[in-house]
Amino acid sequence: MPYARNIPPLSCLTMLATLVVTAIMSLPASGETRPRKDAVVLFSAADAAHRVGTARKTKLVQARPATEGEIIITKVPGEKEAETKNTAKAGDMVVRNKCFKTDNEEYIVSAEKFAKRYEGPIGDPVDGWSEYRPLGPEMRYFIVDETEGAFVFTAPWGEDMIANPGDAIVQNPSKPADTYRVAAGAFDCTYEILKAPQ
Repeated sequence: MPYARNIPPLSCLTMLATLVVTAIMSLPASGETRPRKDAVVLFSAADAAHRVGTARKTKLVQARPATEGEIIITKVPGEKEAETKNTAKAGDMVVRNKCFKTDNEEYIVSAEKFAKRYEGPIGDPVDGWSEYRPLGPEMRYFIVDETEGAFVFTAPWGEDMIANPGDAIVQNPSKPADTYRVAAGAFDCTYEILKAPQ
């Protein structure tokens, strides 16, 4: 290499080592791409800023009994990361939203919550899935804005859950710890807004 002819070999190695170290230091550390936040605290802040409304899930879902120990990873199209994962316990149900925007994503609902939130089955099962009608309570919600950015928080079932700007964070008013993310597309096609934030 003519342009390096007058540079001692050790200097070339030192420059290369400096470039490699600089490149490595500029990479984000593993797991630090999203800050960890407390969704309940964020909800309180959104409430104080008058960003909270009420909504209810109204669109029919499909559901089937879960197998104990079954792991369901909820993934929304267009997102690199899984929204969350959950491991089924005895009696739990796997619920599938009927929403093309989110590729009919699946998630686990505990036996106790399922009995309170859905009625059915409606009609005959198809490939093991039956339709159910949501009966859930009015949920409080706020939309994650750009200033909050993307973050991760602990879902009510103890696993990490991601949230992005535009998603809804919903909360059961009678159980504030029951706070979780509903992807923007899923919120649009499965929830009815009863009272918009004012």
